[in-house]
Amino acid sequence: MTLSPSAFSVLLLSSDADIQTQFRQAFKDASVTTVRDAAALSKDSAKRIFDAVILEAKPGTHGVVPALPGHLDLTQALIITGTRSALRRVSKFMQTLNRSKHAAANGQAAPSLEDFIERKMGDFVKGMRNGSGRNLHPMLISAIERPLITRALQETKGNQIQAAELLGLNRNTLRKKIQELHIPVKRGRPARMRDA
Repeated sequence: MTLSPSAFSVLLLSSDADIQTQFRQAFKDASVTTVRDAAALSKDSAKRIFDAVILEAKPGTHGVVPALPGHLDLTQALIITGTRSALRRVSKFMQTLNRSKHAAANGQAAPSLEDFIERKMGDFVKGMRNGSGRNLHPMLISAIERPLITRALQETKGNQIQAAELLGLNRNTLRKKIQELHIPVKRGRPARMRDA
């Protein structure tokens, strides 16, 4: 479902231009008002009713919500407060939700696992390249392999033969990977028969 500008309105109070851009992209079909702080909010904007108010909190202000004008109606607004790094994560999350809703509204399939991994991996690879990272392939394979094997073992209640079959591995290969990756194996107990 695509949001029309009149259907959804967002107020973003942040001095970071990157965050402002990210939220405009995340809420591209909505009305987004961005200001540096509450003092810069015009009286006309303050009289509007916003569906969401997103506030940048300064680091070290644990639990302190930045001051908002008293004439701003927040009775029916979602309020999100966080540091710049938290707001960046929120904007990426909102973009993902918006993409999924837009795809579903157009009868398209939701993003695939491959699409999701590619987006997540892109930032990681870029960060490693900028930080002179090396040996990305084995690092990423082990980062993906450990949770994949762990999840397969959970799904099969610790049955390594079933997990190996689910993963498409030889059971000896699975046992070797469990040891190499230090994955704890817990066998699930079969349910006991109860007397009726």
